[in-house]
Amino acid sequence: MKRLNVDRARGLRAGQTDAEQLLWYHLRNRRLQGWKFRRQHEVGPYIADFVCSDAGLIVELDGGQHGDQVIYDERRTLELQLMGYRALRFWNNDVLKNMKSVLEVILEALASPAPHPNPLP
Repeated sequence: MKRLNVDRARGLRAGQTDAEQLLWYHLRNRRLQGWKFRRQHEVGPYIADFVCSDAGLIVELDGGQHGDQVIYDERRTLELQLMGYRALRFWNNDVLKNMKSVLEVILEALASPAPHPNPLP
């Protein structure tokens, strides 16, 4: 299973969408205020579009196909939260037409501490 995910992640990196390429330009090489992001990175059984491990933040870009898989996306987000991550989701169109706002939302999330994955008693 691990090998399949590695191969799948490589394929996803090679076949990035225009929106993924544009956002990656802004996130790579610590360009976003020094935060380290990885693209198409394994998190548990999933491959997240962009991950900032230091902040426990995942950024996902959704195309039109995600309109048909809302329940899957919600379950995936919940499972990622249980692993200690916060997930932000943006439509590809938002990235392509309103990058400044997308980056502002990401920066706000990076500035606020991640909630504890399991509520403390």
